[in-house]
Amino acid sequence: MKPSDAKQRLIGAMIDALQRRGLHGSGLTELLAAADAPKGVLYHHFPGGKTELAVAAIDLTIARLCDSMEASMAASGDPGAALMIWINGAQKRLDASHYERGCPLATIALETTADDVAIRAALAKGFAALRERIANSLTQAGYEAASAHATAALLLAAYEGGLLQARVAGTPEPMALVSAALLTYLKLQRPKEPDHE
Repeated sequence: MKPSDAKQRLIGAMIDALQRRGLHGSGLTELLAAADAPKGVLYHHFPGGKTELAVAAIDLTIARLCDSMEASMAASGDPGAALMIWINGAQKRLDASHYERGCPLATIALETTADDVAIRAALAKGFAALRERIANSLTQAGYEAASAHATAALLLAAYEGGLLQARVAGTPEPMALVSAALLTYLKLQRPKEPDHE
């Protein structure tokens, strides 16, 4: 096994653990077994141990979500349609896991304490990056910058909250309600076309 492969397997195991059980519900032995990696490999790649591995998992999750968002926008060109592609993808993954695997960001965010400085910093940076990507898409679609940033914060909060509610309920209904409400909101906020004389 190449060292880079081991590192990626460790990050993948941590993402899976965060989705299923959260940070504190996942033991180090369990993570190492899932990654098929010895303890020495963990500390070689992540000298800060489980916390540093969790930060790497957060960073990779954020990068994937940003890429997914941009791909959705590129596929549709319309923020509302892109949002639906993004939300539907998340809902399908949640459904495929039988409502066992939620968003790893929300799971770890809910269990952090003031002592989890590095993890909270990674989450704050990650959520800010997601909001910025959404706001950029909205601005490119003609929304005013100030309103785009506020709308991005609302969209991300609704997305995370909808996923959380769907996971605990074991049904897609909360996500469907969130999707419908967000689409209505985006339509109301849509920039007006300039008048042509």
